[in-house]
Amino acid sequence: MIKGLLRCIVAVIFILSGFVKAVDLVGFSFKMEEYFEPSVFNMPFFAKFALLFSVIVVVLELWLGFMLLLKFKLKFTLSALIALCIFFGFLTFYSAYFNVVTDCGCFGDAIKFTPWQSFVKDIVLLIGLLILFVLYRKEWSRKDDYSSSTQSKNNKFSSIAFGLFSGIMIFIMGQGLINEPIIDFRDYKIGTDLKAEKVKINKNPSEYKTFYSLKNSKTGEVLKVNQDDYINQTKYWEEGTPWKIEEGKNESKLIKEGYKSEIVKFKIEDPTGVDLTDEIINAPKAILVFSYHPQDVRADLLKKVEAKVNTEKTAVVYGVSIIPTTFKTIKNAMMDATAIKTIARSNPFVLTLQNGKIIDKQPAKNYVD
Repeated sequence: MIKGLLRCIVAVIFILSGFVKAVDLVGFSFKMEEYFEPSVFNMPFFAKFALLFSVIVVVLELWLGFMLLLKFKLKFTLSALIALCIFFGFLTFYSAYFNVVTDCGCFGDAIKFTPWQSFVKDIVLLIGLLILFVLYRKEWSRKDDYSSSTQSKNNKFSSIAFGLFSGIMIFIMGQGLINEPIIDFRDYKIGTDLKAEKVKINKNPSEYKTFYSLKNSKTGEVLKVNQDDYINQTKYWEEGTPWKIEEGKNESKLIKEGYKSEIVKFKIEDPTGVDLTDEIINAPKAILVFSYHPQDVRADLLKKVEAKVNTEKTAVVYGVSIIPTTFKTIKNAMMDATAIKTIARSNPFVLTLQNGKIIDKQPAKNYVD
């Protein structure tokens, strides 16, 4: 009874974790790219394979989780899940200890975990899997250890269920890759009022403090001093002081958690740095064409998108990218690439606002059809 309940709980956690990532594979691939950056594992050559790695991870989580739920090929399933959990544990510990990837994307955009919370989650799952491995070891027969020999009726049912489950998951993943996620867990879902969100953020902002790393040139002592103490205590900065700021070692730490929303990153500027955000969210209608990799966009597709948005004579129209000369017949605007990726899963992507509220969002290829 207890081992069956534990097995189901662990299996469901893996299935849910895989499902929320399967819905939005492109979003998860953006998270994978962060691990390949120079500041993390310094393997930028793997970034182009981020989507492939994302598919592999998600498929493993879904299939192994469902196999565990069905109690199918149990020894192989538990062994594979333990290996997967150890791998995830290493990634989350590295992220937490070195503070390099602040959100591992374990549950996509549905549930946000801090790096240490993610690591604890992986350790708890690993312990659960090891307990299951011990509890079920007596039930394994030599025939069912790792072989695919003649199956019982129960195994036939498991195979059919596994096939149906796989088909549904493949459809969901394909939908997210070709169009948009079937379920949108992001803060930029249709119906979101950007203007109202901005008001909430401004009323309850997060507060940060800078902590300086200071080294005493005489004694070699190193201190972490917050910005207020640094300013108030002249011994740290007066002329002739032995205390020197260590370049590249200063940290910005969250002091007070404010209203949490990705909308805080919604800031659009023209190529000269003028803030266009208020104009856009206060317009009766605004159409924004986003591109986070404009160099990868087909010229003919961009031309069709611009031609269509130019027919919207009463709307405020901007092309938003990381290059100020991306768009030829509509006004260019700039936005951080990471912020664009939070909004747009396709490249390019069209977002339509009405008085600051998102009323439509779709890949550009669908918009022009």
